[in-house]
Amino acid sequence: MAEPRRRARRYRFEEGPAALAVRVPEVLDSQYGLYAWPSAVVLAQYVWAQRRSLPGRRVLEIGAGVSLPGVVAARCGAQVTLSDSEELPCCLQSCRRSCLSNRLPHVPVIGLTWGRVSPELLALAPVDIILGSDVFFDPKDFEDILTTIYFLLEKNPHAQFWTTYQVRSADWSIEALLCKWNLRSIHVPLHSFGADKEHLASSSLPGRHTIEMMIISLAQSEGTSVYSTLGSSTR
Repeated sequence: MAEPRRRARRYRFEEGPAALAVRVPEVLDSQYGLYAWPSAVVLAQYVWAQRRSLPGRRVLEIGAGVSLPGVVAARCGAQVTLSDSEELPCCLQSCRRSCLSNRLPHVPVIGLTWGRVSPELLALAPVDIILGSDVFFDPKDFEDILTTIYFLLEKNPHAQFWTTYQVRSADWSIEALLCKWNLRSIHVPLHSFGADKEHLASSSLPGRHTIEMMIISLAQSEGTSVYSTLGSSTR
């Protein structure tokens, strides 16, 4: 089998005199996990807009793939850990390539599979922000994602999950699952952080797609315990 064609794609984030350029390696046939999809560019723009609050913050990116949002967070001074499924070594390698391309060799890359208890999940250091772009892609994964997010937020009650997703079907919704897992969401308008442009960060992709952003956090009241559910999902 021929080696997939790769390229290093450059993204540039700007606001007034401040600017940041990053490069991420992509596979040209747009395999998911190996390509910076529009949702990743929008989430990276939000990270850039929040850059003044990031130095020293502890950030975990899930389903990171080429890791554009996580790389931007690290370049803005956050203490970042990148993760993707332990069953997808190609995606974990993509995370590592992005770190090396941006002179971030010491950023940890770990395998985390949604909905599964693992030593890596249990051993995670405290986090302040969880990042996830286009993780809500396949409805069969939605509950596994949110059980993992609930697990992390229960351990870190003041943390937030910043996530973007591409609207692909009006029938897909996570509202019932948010309620089940005692989570709440706040919609973040793209215009509020300069992500409603036809061209964003030197990319023409975001303006041609419907992207939404939300911040998910733990609701105030006591909810379902995640431990037994995750414990039963060790496939």
